[in-house]
Amino acid sequence: MAPPEHYDSIILGSGQAGTPLASACARAGRKTALIEREHVGGCCVNEGCTPTKTMIANGRVAHLMRRAAEYGVSTGGDGQGKKEVVVDMEKVRQRKRDMVDSFRSGNESRLQAAGVEVIRDEASFRDVKTLIVKMDSGEEATVTGDSIFINTGERPARPHLDGLDSIEPSRVLDSTSIQELDHVPDHLVVLGGGYIGLEFGQLFRRLGAAVTIVQRGPQLLPREDADVAECMLQILREDGVTVHLSTSATKLAAQSSSSSAPIEVHVESSDTAVPATVTGSHLLFAAGRVPNTAALNLSAANTTTHPGLQGSAYVTTNPRLETSVPGIYALGDVKGPPAFTHISYDDFRILRHNLLEHPAAPPETKLTTRDAARSRAAAPYVVYTDPQLGHVGFHAAAARAAFPTRHLQLATMPMAYVARALETGESRGMMKAVVDGASGEILGFTCLGLEGGEVMSVVQVAMLGGVGWKELRDSVFAHPTLAESLNNLWGFLEDM
Repeated sequence: MAPPEHYDSIILGSGQAGTPLASACARAGRKTALIEREHVGGCCVNEGCTPTKTMIANGRVAHLMRRAAEYGVSTGGDGQGKKEVVVDMEKVRQRKRDMVDSFRSGNESRLQAAGVEVIRDEASFRDVKTLIVKMDSGEEATVTGDSIFINTGERPARPHLDGLDSIEPSRVLDSTSIQELDHVPDHLVVLGGGYIGLEFGQLFRRLGAAVTIVQRGPQLLPREDADVAECMLQILREDGVTVHLSTSATKLAAQSSSSSAPIEVHVESSDTAVPATVTGSHLLFAAGRVPNTAALNLSAANTTTHPGLQGSAYVTTNPRLETSVPGIYALGDVKGPPAFTHISYDDFRILRHNLLEHPAAPPETKLTTRDAARSRAAAPYVVYTDPQLGHVGFHAAAARAAFPTRHLQLATMPMAYVARALETGESRGMMKAVVDGASGEILGFTCLGLEGGEVMSVVQVAMLGGVGWKELRDSVFAHPTLAESLNNLWGFLEDM
């Protein structure tokens, strides 16, 4: 048997942290291998951000076409702008595939240019420095590394539900497989009212499917403030999405032995208006994700873990992204929430700084996840429903819990008070901010509205620069922009 190939750095998984880290290690003169079992770019490029937001853009076009008559625009047909919108799912899918291919090939080119050896197989630990690589041929190879970085990400959780095995597999979907449909479902039943469920639910409603969302909790988007979640609920219902709250699926059944027979989702609900059975043509599971660690054999490396859903295990790290074993690090979603691409990329920046740019610095001076960037602590994110939901910093309840003795104030304003939103005919939603009443510091901000993520980012920059709400109130923004609404929001401040 050939001796193991040795590397200075081995990256397991080509996610949004591991891919740039591999290039950085190689450019720093380290012999570097990136081991990826599926495709370069990780979830974000291949199944997450890039393809889903591409498809959501398709859905928005279909939505605006149906609204054409509101703007005095006719698309033909009856002359009232009500011509049926025809969706070609094969073209929708191909546009998504083309976008993914473009992003993925860019990642591959950068790795090649940096001199990274990409090994397209699956690896597991033999010991703290040794990995067994399982090749498609069935053969195995051994590699060793001075530093090993785990960036294997997460995958959709598959729930254990009675009757699941009786349903035609092609009609049981997750956030990856739903993107490969070549037709619009007749009726999509979504189990889960979080970010993924809402984005796909609204998308497929706009593409022409009937959609029912079944949410176990009393509100959609459980981490959001209740009034924001209620506003989102009303928007979805306006769009024709059926939503059942406080409702749990208990079992599945097919109405007949036919592969196309309707799927019966039996539910239990505290709402007496919810039927005992929800029937659909396709089922989307959108209730959580699990880390890709089962195949890593982490016990062989004595790496400490902590529990995830369904008996899964996240890799435990300290704030410097070091695991319990010297020389082994974890980055991105595999170490636990928050599971955002921008957090993963910040993990890369931390390790690049600590290991490549300042390797000899004392441990106490190393960057950590707590101090690498002020923006990380605020954990900005966007839900790409339409309108978007952008949030940064504290939610109202979390702010009160974190600062029980401070004088907090809350401002809430409907998007119907925003001139630009009215002019574009897209005034659904609301803005909300929590501030320190004494200092004027902005502690948190939410915009559920037209380009909510972009409006949120304006407030985020203000927070980073220590700009308080009074400065935003008195700022001169170009008219008529969405940002100009930040002059007016603060007129609604009230004590919490």
